[in-house]
Amino acid sequence: MDPFPHPQARLVVAGTQDVLGGEELAGRVAEAERALAASPPGPLFLGMRNDLPSVLGYLAALRARRPVALLDPALNAAVLADLTDRFQPAALSGLDALPGPTTRSGPAAFSEVDALSGPAALSGIDARRPRGAPDPHPDLAVLLTTSGSTGNPKLVRLSHAAVMANARAIAQALRLGPADVAPTSLPLHYSYGLSVLNSHLAVGATVVLTGASLLERPFWRELAEHRCTSLAGVPYQYEMLRRLRFDPAAYPALTTLTQAGGRLRPELVAEFAAKVDRFFVMYGQTEATARIAVLPPDRLADRLGSAGLALPGGTLGIEDGEVVYRGPNVMMGYAETAADLARGDDLGGVLRTGDLGRLDEEGFLFVTGRVKRIAKIFGVRVNLDDVERLLRDCGPVAATGGDDRVTVWTEGMDPGAREAVARRLGDELRLHWSGFDVRGVDRLPLLTTGKIDYRALEART
Repeated sequence: MDPFPHPQARLVVAGTQDVLGGEELAGRVAEAERALAASPPGPLFLGMRNDLPSVLGYLAALRARRPVALLDPALNAAVLADLTDRFQPAALSGLDALPGPTTRSGPAAFSEVDALSGPAALSGIDARRPRGAPDPHPDLAVLLTTSGSTGNPKLVRLSHAAVMANARAIAQALRLGPADVAPTSLPLHYSYGLSVLNSHLAVGATVVLTGASLLERPFWRELAEHRCTSLAGVPYQYEMLRRLRFDPAAYPALTTLTQAGGRLRPELVAEFAAKVDRFFVMYGQTEATARIAVLPPDRLADRLGSAGLALPGGTLGIEDGEVVYRGPNVMMGYAETAADLARGDDLGGVLRTGDLGRLDEEGFLFVTGRVKRIAKIFGVRVNLDDVERLLRDCGPVAATGGDDRVTVWTEGMDPGAREAVARRLGDELRLHWSGFDVRGVDRLPLLTTGKIDYRALEART
């Protein structure tokens, strides 16, 4: 198998003169790997920022065959404490809040380990060795959360083979090569953002590491300075770009736009596709390491609204109305506790996506709905049941999902209080409050069973 990262791959740190590639990049990864080796065996919890230390730590973990959970660095302290309790990591690094050594059963049984004094890639590491924690499965490489910062997320177990298969399949589908340059326009702890990193490093392309967002001037200055050739975004970002009257012509090197993380309105797909040489619509899930299907740019005109064709090496099918994907990039399964990290492959390459859909005569996928109560806001999955639980003190509420928005229905709530509810949800879930549309109803519609009639509510949106 080809080396990863590819010998020609480069990491550029925006705002500095730092450019790492070839032997220098390999040496820095090896240095980080040595620092990691000083910590106890077991999984690593890594606060994954869009910066060089985080990427070196991630690559070091892959090289050391050390399972690494890539987490939001600013993850809610209570959620982080719960994850630490359940999964018993051997070491934590790069997280804003480090949980104390406690578990549900009392004080944790951690051995005393001095903090590592390794390179910046793993600076500030908090090393722990839980007694009796099971060894993770040798195939396990990456752990990603299933639902952003909502509720008590499960972890998606991804093997080394799945991560590499998806990176190379994406590179093939998008026709990536050494001349491509991509900025980190999405968080690297998010599967879509991570797949941009992996697919570019796999083929010897360049990744520009920036913590600036698309709404900040430094991002566009860096995009121009480093002559980025592509830009990845979720529907919310494209909505913002339209409001900002973004013109790719101002960036002559920018020839490719990619979109995933939810359904983008067909009129926006057509609008942005007309502005660049190539616009790729993609469909995926964290459970498939990132992406499942890609709509080729030359089929946008006659397949507008489609999620595309299965990635190279994968197949799509419809079973009882549900989209089912088969491929080498399917996860090993979910994990809810440390014991699950020792499990092998539970799924055998078959993923029931939870999406409803259909395939046309050429195999193009059209997603028509959801089996489960999951919505996406700005590319982040939100469990609608979790939203309702957060608002239990607000009286009867119901949450429904739409394109890049959650609608919260409340009984008898004052109009002035609704914005406060939206802002509260934004703070709790670490998403912009505009993603929550809080509405009032006299009475929530009910089924004959007494359960909320969500379809009736969805018909009102």
